[in-house]
Amino acid sequence: MDGTFQEEGSARIVKFRPPLYKQRYQFIKDLVEKYKPKKVADLGCADCSLLWMLKFCSCIEVLSGVDICASVMKEKMYKLAPLPGDYLQPSERSLTITLHHGSVAHKDPCMLGFDLVTCIELIEHLEQSELKKFPEVVFGFMAPSIVVISTPNSEFNPLLPVETSFRHPDHKFEWNRAQFQNWALEAARCYDYSVEFTGVGQPPRGMEKVGFCTQIGVFVRKYPLSEAIQPEKATKAAYKTVFKAVYPSLKEEKYLQNAVVTEVIFSAQSIMQRLPGHRLMAGHEDNGDPTETKPKFQPSMNRFSEDLGKGAVARSLEPFVNGNAVSIPLSTLFSFPKVRRLCCSFERFCKLISGKVTLSSDGSAAIFYTDCEDEEN
Repeated sequence: MDGTFQEEGSARIVKFRPPLYKQRYQFIKDLVEKYKPKKVADLGCADCSLLWMLKFCSCIEVLSGVDICASVMKEKMYKLAPLPGDYLQPSERSLTITLHHGSVAHKDPCMLGFDLVTCIELIEHLEQSELKKFPEVVFGFMAPSIVVISTPNSEFNPLLPVETSFRHPDHKFEWNRAQFQNWALEAARCYDYSVEFTGVGQPPRGMEKVGFCTQIGVFVRKYPLSEAIQPEKATKAAYKTVFKAVYPSLKEEKYLQNAVVTEVIFSAQSIMQRLPGHRLMAGHEDNGDPTETKPKFQPSMNRFSEDLGKGAVARSLEPFVNGNAVSIPLSTLFSFPKVRRLCCSFERFCKLISGKVTLSSDGSAAIFYTDCEDEEN
């Protein structure tokens, strides 16, 4: 992650490997892995690249982005939408991603309750009037447990191929380390946060005195949020929601039920392959041919036997074959690790497969029927 000098014509410029923006994103990802926040907001989310990376962090359940430029978000927000694979294999956690159009100088109740707020290369784009309101909005109103703010370190600029005094034409200012630290320490003092300073983009050897290319302040709230300030937070909405995606999750009954039924069928297949005579169930003679077609079976939509509701579960039964039907005790199916992990309890298991799997008359076993077709057909 060091900066390195490269010759380009007569100029010696710094090239970062990996690129500086990736180093900033990796810094946030490492912080997420350390603190495990459930709700994360990215202020100045722009093209949503950081949000896209964070959606793969298993601890995060809510992601929100805010930006003043709606067109940039709308152009890139498609990459935050669930993919077909997310529906085929839903995650065990819930995940909601929302994008808002608005200014970080305005308060909106939709931004309350976050554990981590990131402001990556944002503050240098703010007008003086916006920068003045920024600490009250982020530290006073939103008051997350952790705030991460990154901004360019102007002391590094002489090493960069910048054509103007600032790195980007939209920058309103670029602070040196003392200026950033003075501002950050004052904000931390006013709102009961501690702050530590670090950065990414190390200078080349021999140039360490200029500091990191990107300077970072990590703010941690010192005390739990006081209940006394909650009424003040009942303010009107200032943002417009431009995108919202709710990912399929096993916390939702319909997705959990589908996952359990699929796992039950898979487990039943595994059991059937070990049953004596299973080849005969598929309409084949037991000729020892390893290429024979495996038995096919389907669960039906038959209702549960009333006996099951009375707890009549024959846990001592073993799977057995009766013609083209295979009977497998529910207790056997529930003993498979993934089935048990998905359902947590036997009672929950019984409820989830209700109406999805055919049961024996006493409700103690699941019945699967093989697809028996005559070989000549």
